[in-house]
Amino acid sequence: MKNIKKIGWIGTGVMGAPMAGRLMDAGYTLTVYNRTQAKAEALIQKGARWADSPSVCAVGQDVVFTMVGFPKDVEEVYFGTDDDAGAIAAADEGTIFVDMTTTRPSLSVKIAEAAGKRGCAAVDAPVSGGDVGAQNGTLSIMAGGDADAVEAVRPVLAHLGTQILLEGGPGTGQHTKMANQIALAGTVTGVCEAVKYGQTVGLDVDKMLKSIGGGAAGSWQMTNLGPKMAAGDFAPGFFVKHLIKDLSIASDEAEDRELHLEVLNTVLSMYKDLRRQGMGELGTQAIIAYYDAKGGKVDFDE
Repeated sequence: MKNIKKIGWIGTGVMGAPMAGRLMDAGYTLTVYNRTQAKAEALIQKGARWADSPSVCAVGQDVVFTMVGFPKDVEEVYFGTDDDAGAIAAADEGTIFVDMTTTRPSLSVKIAEAAGKRGCAAVDAPVSGGDVGAQNGTLSIMAGGDADAVEAVRPVLAHLGTQILLEGGPGTGQHTKMANQIALAGTVTGVCEAVKYGQTVGLDVDKMLKSIGGGAAGSWQMTNLGPKMAAGDFAPGFFVKHLIKDLSIASDEAEDRELHLEVLNTVLSMYKDLRRQGMGELGTQAIIAYYDAKGGKVDFDE
């Protein structure tokens, strides 16, 4: 079993920063990189070493984690830009790459193939559980890739999540995350409609959510986002723009297989409407603003 001590961490946003912090608390030595250094400042003050680029962050590490935004960002981190060689080219032989970003399954396969040619290994390990799960170490981690590599990093992942499952080969972690986001799409809008209904008929919405959340309708979305929807608290734990990215990937993957998922595509259209209204930087619970803008009425045949 690989003895992991030194970790490179790329991406210190809403999810990445608390996850990296948990690994520092567990005693790992971290080197961090983020496009905006200010977002890594708390980790640097805590003792993390700053790297000026993804390639610098990858040198000399046992494991390199990435938690960035979009497929383009993942591609640049691993394969480089005009200004940087990228993490794969810079890493030592034997390094394990763990991409926790939600991205295209085909890109995860490409990373795994390139890493293998360098004598390294790659795991795609997207997560579910939001910023709360990232802070508390209670994420669900969906791993795809080489089984030995997954087992080697499992002790590290155990500080980040309470469920770590190997789904299969490269890309299967991402496909599992697509299934997660498809299920989430219907759930978050269902919770939103319940909140709007409760408000419209004059219920105490907090009491209503507690009542129905303890029954068959209960879900993570209801417990964590329902009260925020009711209160108009749209602070991001997970950005609208990132959910649009995820749902778009899921829709593309489904359509490539001639599978049309009506609920997924309807909810994706609703979130895109929010982004057109300038709400892409808000949390996903801002979906209630879509209903507010329409006076609570939604025509699903639009």
